[in-house]
This record gives sequence, structure tokens and C-alpha cells, in this order.
Amino acid sequence: MMARVTLLYFAGLRDAAGVGREDVESPAADLRALYVETQARHGFALPVDRLRVAVDGEFARWDDAPVAGSEIAFIPPVSGG
Repeated sequence: MMARVTLLYFAGLRDAAGVGREDVESPAADLRALYVETQARHGFALPVDRLRVAVDGEFARWDDAPVAGSEIAFIPPVSGG
């Protein structure tokens, strides 16, 4: 089943994608598959195990299914300085 969602990118992911957000339609069964699909499209270097994921402002699990209309954020590690 296809789900239309809004993806949010931060830091290096935003730089690689060239945008901070985009609307996509995906058949991904879970958030992990959605990231892998997005990683392939944008050439993201970070593997899924280095990221956190949030759905509609709440941290989520990678095995959660994407829900149509959701805002999904892929969050890379934060470096201080």
C-alpha cells in the first residue's frame, strides 16, 4: 500500500538531499525501508543504525509502518562544539 508522507532532513542529510523537506509517496512497509529507499535516492552516507526517526514529533521505531499524511524526520547524530 502506498503512503504519501512528508520527510524532514537535518544536518548532513539536508545537505545531501539539497532540501530540508519533501513530500514522497512510498510503498515501504516500515520506516527502515522508507529510509533505505530515500538513502538510495539521495546518496545518504549514514546507515540507518546511526540515525533516529520521529513521526509527527515523537520518536518512533524503525519497524513502525509509515502512515499516510505523517511527517517523518530522519535525525542524524548531533555533534557539539
